[in-house]
Amino acid sequence: MQKIISYPISVLFVILMLVVLYIFQALQWLAFNLFGYQAHKKVVDALVWWLMLVTGVLGTTYKFKGHRDLPTDKPIIFVSNHQSMFDIPMIIWFFRKNHPKFVSKKELGKGFPSVSYNLKHGGSVLIDRKDAKQALGAIRDLGQYIAKYNRSAVIFPEGTRSRDGKLKRFSENGVKMLIKYAPEAYVVPLTINNSWKLFRFGKFPFGLLSNINLYAHEPMKISEYSFGEIFEKCQEDIKSKLD
Repeated sequence: MQKIISYPISVLFVILMLVVLYIFQALQWLAFNLFGYQAHKKVVDALVWWLMLVTGVLGTTYKFKGHRDLPTDKPIIFVSNHQSMFDIPMIIWFFRKNHPKFVSKKELGKGFPSVSYNLKHGGSVLIDRKDAKQALGAIRDLGQYIAKYNRSAVIFPEGTRSRDGKLKRFSENGVKMLIKYAPEAYVVPLTINNSWKLFRFGKFPFGLLSNINLYAHEPMKISEYSFGEIFEKCQEDIKSKLD
């Protein structure tokens, strides 16, 4: 029954989302080209707020728990599970003071209004998952970038989204590369719950009444742990808060 009800609501949602994406595509271009990074970042913050607001049409709610006030004078590496594309606006919004940048697949770098522009011009990196050398080089560049500007990187070590919310196997290479090139950073594990439910019926229609929550675990100063300890603790922490 919910799937049937969701069809007309999902049509409305898609229309509203596209309106937001196309409007902010233009606003991003203007901000970036006329005023630079800081103006562009403010536009992106507004974009993700509107995207989260529009998901309210589907009855979606968001809740944040855990460590929100992270240092802004040190780089941050967020290590998170991954359940849907709506993980990204939520992370950007709740951690906007830390300027989150993402490790994203290259396919997102073109053809997606607002999303592609931000990924290409906002400091994130695009990787070819079939080219390990290119991918690790891009992640190295991101590590150097956050170290230089005291910003944050978000990496999803599962590699792809979990379609049912269950945690997939973590790959350590990307996390290791970020840590190597941002040795002054803090690593913060993130647990995301229930965003996969927006896609419980597949790509369309969207799931209704999804209560999405984000939990930020205790930050770990890289210099105080071995890589093995950090990686293991990230997995344990993330798993501990999964519904």
